[in-house]
Amino acid sequence: MNTPIDPTNAPPALPSAPGKSPPEPRLLDQVRAQIRLRHYSIRTESQYVQWVKRFVLFHGKRHPREMGAPEVEAFLSHLAVEGHVASATQNQALSALLFLYRQVLGIELPWLDEMVRAKRPQRLPVVLTRGEVQRVLERMDGVYSLLARLLYGTGMRLMEVIRLRVKDVDFAQGEILIRDGKGAKDRVTMLPEGVSADLREHLQRRKLVFEDDLRADKASVYLPDALARKYPAASTSWLWQYVFVAGSYSVDPRSGVERRHHLDEKLLQRAMKKAVLASGIDKPATPHTLRHSFATHLLDGGYDIRTVQELLGHADVSTTMIYTHVLQRGGRGVRSPLDSLL
Repeated sequence: MNTPIDPTNAPPALPSAPGKSPPEPRLLDQVRAQIRLRHYSIRTESQYVQWVKRFVLFHGKRHPREMGAPEVEAFLSHLAVEGHVASATQNQALSALLFLYRQVLGIELPWLDEMVRAKRPQRLPVVLTRGEVQRVLERMDGVYSLLARLLYGTGMRLMEVIRLRVKDVDFAQGEILIRDGKGAKDRVTMLPEGVSADLREHLQRRKLVFEDDLRADKASVYLPDALARKYPAASTSWLWQYVFVAGSYSVDPRSGVERRHHLDEKLLQRAMKKAVLASGIDKPATPHTLRHSFATHLLDGGYDIRTVQELLGHADVSTTMIYTHVLQRGGRGVRSPLDSLL
């Protein structure tokens, strides 16, 4: 009986004889190549590769070309029923399979467009009061305190502040330029006066680390898209360096270059969790909660919702509208006319 060959991890083929076409790359290598061709993030690459591999293994290592709608539906149903995954996770798996069939295998399957995505539940965001934010910030110190204050003071997402580069902080204008945010969009937010001095001091210390890396010939930094080829000197320039970096070097999984990467976001998440517990707040607050609190407190302070939408980088104002539901002013943030009479 023939055993199935794993298309995701088949051994490299021997060199082809003269005149014959070279062997086709392994499936997962094809997925990685197409993802990098489109300049997707390393996180997207990791997740898509994982889902493609799980899909193939789930169906006994059959090649995706041999499968279709029933197999995709069976896999997604298994994730929901047996795996109890969230709707967002199930949708991510579907997106990975869509990418596999369309971009990697070049197969247009009409049934993929008709496949219904899992409906994400509409939940109200967790928001801290101003007093609770202060209690949490008081229990954080060092670089984590600076990061948390930036999150609350600017409304940035977690990875936006983690990937912040020196050139994108403008002290003269009092603003921060957020590059390649969600949806590959740039936007501008404020640089809070209350954090400006500490950020300057941090950058002074950061530059000392950068100078040490220069002497060790390890000052290069990851550049998006093809900028490394277009501007060869940019990778070792001060302006392109990450503001918040790791304490040691690591190997870039794509290029194989050993260098200093940005700070691991999990460290900030752990510091935030400890601060919330220490402050005695009974809410599941995370670093992203500070972004929710930023938006809610701006609306509560009377700022126009369109302004808040722009600062947050929301594509649709309906996304920003959710914060009106958590304002401490009744349903939808509307003041009752009865209160005006009284």
